[in-house]
Amino acid sequence: MSAYSFLDVVATITGVGGSVNLAADAGVAEEGISIEPVNDKSTMTIGADGRGMHSLSADRSATVTIRLLKTSSTNAKLQQMYNLQTASSAAHGSNSITVRDTARGDSHNLEGVAFKKQPAVSYAKEAEMLEWTFDAIKWTPGLGTGTPSIL
Repeated sequence: MSAYSFLDVVATITGVGGSVNLAADAGVAEEGISIEPVNDKSTMTIGADGRGMHSLSADRSATVTIRLLKTSSTNAKLQQMYNLQTASSAAHGSNSITVRDTARGDSHNLEGVAFKKQPAVSYAKEAEMLEWTFDAIKWTPGLGTGTPSIL
């Protein structure tokens, strides 16, 4: 399959304060959603004699960024969750995020997710997007075969 559409992406954050749609009909900006590993999976060390070794890290942490239009009502929902979850450490870091591309079979599960910070807000001639950033302790990535899950 050589076509892509954001309309095939399904994404949700679930935690204290509810469950919020982060994909189609959520007012996602053109820049969309990104998931990035926090650290390298491998570290290479070279000794004085030129021999080397690789160290494999068990780290599965990631940073998730959701970019929403300023006018998206999803901002208010995430703000409510943020306010609840940053009022006490009892609720902090208890979210999960799932991101799936149903047309490609991609599936990403993120656990132990916390709001990293309040998004920057500006009021200017033209509205800017809001970037909600999250830290995830565990990312289980899955890139599909490109075969739609509906077939």
